[in-house]
Amino acid sequence: MKHREGRFIARVYAALWRALCAIIKLPVAAFKYFLASPKTNRSRRDLLQGRMWKFIPSAKFPPLVMRYPTNYSEPRDDKSSDVKPRSIAGINIGPVPATNLGLRSKSRTLPVFRPPGAIDEFQFLSGCTRCGDCITACPYEAIRKAPERLGSIAGTPIIEADTAACMMCPGFPCIDACEPGVLTKLLPPIMGTAKVTEHLCLAYHHTTCTVCSERCPVDDAITVTEGKPIVNEETCTGCGVCRYVCPAPENAILLMPAFSRPGLPSP
Repeated sequence: MKHREGRFIARVYAALWRALCAIIKLPVAAFKYFLASPKTNRSRRDLLQGRMWKFIPSAKFPPLVMRYPTNYSEPRDDKSSDVKPRSIAGINIGPVPATNLGLRSKSRTLPVFRPPGAIDEFQFLSGCTRCGDCITACPYEAIRKAPERLGSIAGTPIIEADTAACMMCPGFPCIDACEPGVLTKLLPPIMGTAKVTEHLCLAYHHTTCTVCSERCPVDDAITVTEGKPIVNEETCTGCGVCRYVCPAPENAILLMPAFSRPGLPSP
């Protein structure tokens, strides 16, 4: 009987203690809720999928993945020369280079993966007729029209590697089918760049996996060193095949589109 009474008294004391703790925590929680400054929700998924660039103030650090040869690069303005490069998820990001186009719109468009040989985004949107010939010419149905939710670029050709990656066809029939000339063979077919997320890659966790290097259509873009895949950013075209075939539970390939592309070279 005494044992039961002792257990009952212990439960009562425990309940009173929990109630006291809740009463003490309530004002603290209210203070944090009403007076604390709001913070931007930056999740781990945003970091892994390459969406952290949207949290950077565009006035100071506009996003850029620029890996074109130097003879295609555009001159930078004086204001952007003193801005230090940034790095997100291991991919170098610097200020967007200025161009000589006086009519360039100041508004930004959502960075997307364009088909191989796409020219500067401003010239691309100005010249693309949204005819869909490049979409029809693609034998792997990797090119599709941008949905209406993308606003001003809706109807233009894009590539979504999660659905169908670019196979880097010999001869590039999509470029041959483009009559407006916004896809050209005069520029290198660089659509972006890929990076292996090591803590998600199976090969970095004592598992034999070389699927990405075996299926990559670009020679020497992904090499295997000591059983671990390494992306050569100088050779990678951002076709997305490695991401499309990655067998990891959470895709270990991070793709970043080319935020800036060279304009059509003058004849």
